[in-house]
Amino acid sequence: MTNWEYARLEYRAAGTLGADRFMDWTATFHHPGGTLRWGTDERFDDLRHLNRAGAAGWQAFDRAAMHVHNEPHRLSSVTYSMRRPVP
Repeated sequence: MTNWEYARLEYRAAGTLGADRFMDWTATFHHPGGTLRWGTDERFDDLRHLNRAGAAGWQAFDRAAMHVHNEPHRLSSVTYSMRRPVP
């Protein structure tokens, strides 16, 4: 039987003002060892962060996207649930 440890990658729109409000994205990785801020991207590009987690042995097994009600249909955050076998 495999024992797993779990983590979460949060990818959120970082801007707060102006027309490019939903253009900058911040990646934050939450894992059993703590929280790591993985940087801010100029545009939505979560593949780099998913590859970084994959290189550390993490597997994404769920993805949840969030939209803000009463706002134009724009993506405001994406959360990836991740796991890896406990060594």
